[in-house]
Amino acid sequence: MPPDFDALITLYSGPLLAYLWRMLRDRADAEDCLQDTFLRAFRARGRLDGNTNPQAWLYRIATNTARTRLRQRARGAARTAELDPELAASPAAGTAEQAAQRVLLAAAARATEALPHQQRAALILRKYQEQSYAAIAAILDCSEAAARANVYQALKKLRAALETDEVAR
Repeated sequence: MPPDFDALITLYSGPLLAYLWRMLRDRADAEDCLQDTFLRAFRARGRLDGNTNPQAWLYRIATNTARTRLRQRARGAARTAELDPELAASPAAGTAEQAAQRVLLAAAARATEALPHQQRAALILRKYQEQSYAAIAAILDCSEAAARANVYQALKKLRAALETDEVAR
């Protein structure tokens, strides 16, 4: 029996939008992909059986829509959304500390965007969406070991990129 689609939208809209924003770094693109995700899911809902994990299914569709959007960007003019400085710095931080936080966050965003897609998706799912490795494996259609390896490699590359960025300054 297909899942109650309205319940899926209510339950997963917020987390999926956050995931897509982190993948795409552009609010409008993330919202477009969210709509596309639910449209694709709605069209395919009849193919679901009772054993399908709806969360993994929706995240897989969202990952594929984000991947498509990223490929479209690569064919067109490459653009990167800047972090909102108001969100990037804590209000209690002084001016110099705020500037340092913005620089660090911008470097982290650049390093994250440079990751291979599978590693980037696994990292975001683990660190921001707080998904288990089993859930990541189901979403990315890989083994649990591969999900762990993708998160590990992504973190390793981020650390190396941030260390290199720090040395360059």
